[in-house]
Amino acid sequence: MIQKQEAIAQQQSSEKPVKPAGHPIARLVLSLVFLVGVAVLARAQAGDVSGAMLLVVAAVIGAYMAINIGANDVANNVGPAVGSGAITLAGAIVIAAVFEASGAIIAGGDVVSTIKKGIIDPSLIGDADSFIWLMLAALLAGALWLNIATAFGAPVSTTHSIVGAVLGAGIAAGGWDVANWKTMGAIAASWVISPLCGGIIAAMFLYLIKRSITYQADMRAAARQVVPLLVALMAWAFGTYVIIKGLKKIVQVEFVDAVLLGLVLAFAIYVIVRPLVAKRAASLDNDKHSINRLFTVPLIFAACMLSFAHGANDVANAVGPLAAISEAVVSGVIAAKAPIPLWVMVIGGLGIAAGLTLYGPRLIRTVGSEITQLDQTRAFCIAMAAAITVIVATQLGLPVSSTHIAVGAVFGVGFLREYLKTNYATMIEEIKHHHAGEDQATVDAFLEKFELAAIAEKGRMLRELKKKQAQKLLSKKERKSLRKLYRQDLVKRSLFLRIVAAWLITVPFSACMAALLYFTIRGIML
Repeated sequence: MIQKQEAIAQQQSSEKPVKPAGHPIARLVLSLVFLVGVAVLARAQAGDVSGAMLLVVAAVIGAYMAINIGANDVANNVGPAVGSGAITLAGAIVIAAVFEASGAIIAGGDVVSTIKKGIIDPSLIGDADSFIWLMLAALLAGALWLNIATAFGAPVSTTHSIVGAVLGAGIAAGGWDVANWKTMGAIAASWVISPLCGGIIAAMFLYLIKRSITYQADMRAAARQVVPLLVALMAWAFGTYVIIKGLKKIVQVEFVDAVLLGLVLAFAIYVIVRPLVAKRAASLDNDKHSINRLFTVPLIFAACMLSFAHGANDVANAVGPLAAISEAVVSGVIAAKAPIPLWVMVIGGLGIAAGLTLYGPRLIRTVGSEITQLDQTRAFCIAMAAAITVIVATQLGLPVSSTHIAVGAVFGVGFLREYLKTNYATMIEEIKHHHAGEDQATVDAFLEKFELAAIAEKGRMLRELKKKQAQKLLSKKERKSLRKLYRQDLVKRSLFLRIVAAWLITVPFSACMAALLYFTIRGIML
């Protein structure tokens, strides 16, 4: 009965239409006001340099890109916390806007690579004008693709969007030899690596929590022991994550040193949290819903840290090409690295915050509640997967996408839930099969005892039952049929296919669009 109610609730949640935040015209007007303000700021900063209007156009397109990053990519950081009920949608928007903008402005860095991931060789671009047109086309194409993906409710990688756009415009400007195909191969591999790693790690954490807490007869006692360790582990992971990713442009810290600093933070957090968790757990009911509340504060912490690190890193997707154009306009030089003027970084940070506030709720709901039903425990596992996967991938030199990791983690949690619920329903049916012909009261008593038992006790009960009634064992074929019969789809399949399709076409679509835009801009300028 409980499983059926959860399945119905999940189906209703996934079918609920997403309400836009505010009237579309009002959001459009506010976006245009922001872009006009950016144009005025850029014109004032450009002064009397040659190509000042080109810089203004680039600044507006960069701001448009930042808005789309905020609308699409930020959902991965706060969506699970919102979907689980740890924070409200309004609270998530405030947290993400503040920490995204802070990460971009404070820790975004003074210099940015003009060619994201080194996917093309700028020395093969003929002149500064062609380079400027290339960057304009790439920036606009990446922004347009993000806009389209957001409209269809598909969270995609902003890094892959700009990478594909730079690749397409670069090939249009310098030919096929301009591309670094080895790097592109590694990026393509991340399409598989990122979601798989995120999904597997999130599923492992969820199974660990279920085995150690929610599958125990005394959940409160188990939570008092395990939750402080999990929170300390989160502090270790996120401390290391922010040091090596969020603060890398302010201070360079070796990986081992970052891990040790994170460990010191984790120990301090454990000492602080352990008595607080013990006190809180003593006042809770002995059920899963109550235990979930212990993960609320860690989830808020995770949302803040993920947003800060994201702002520090992914603002470069908007301001990198803009900084490159600014350098080329001012100095006439094609540079592999370009300084980021403060006004450019402010545009990126505020643009991300504006996009999140005006258009972010759609994707926040998609990630947080439409893919699968989340609670605080599941959202905690997703946050842990996001941090740990990035840390491991960074150390191994693997190119991974934070978007793919987070969304893959959501899918991993959902598919594990499907497996566990189907497996449990099959066990219940086997128990009924073993008790065939017995008094219903006896069957109900055994089922009630089985449901309340810890997982080790459940296994013992099943083994004893099979020994006593070996002649009633189900065949492999019968068990397989039962699993099909009781399978519950807790992951929305149509959304799963839509997101995967969007991931696969991100690079080629943005590349083709950027190539067309480059030729269009080149034709206009010539």
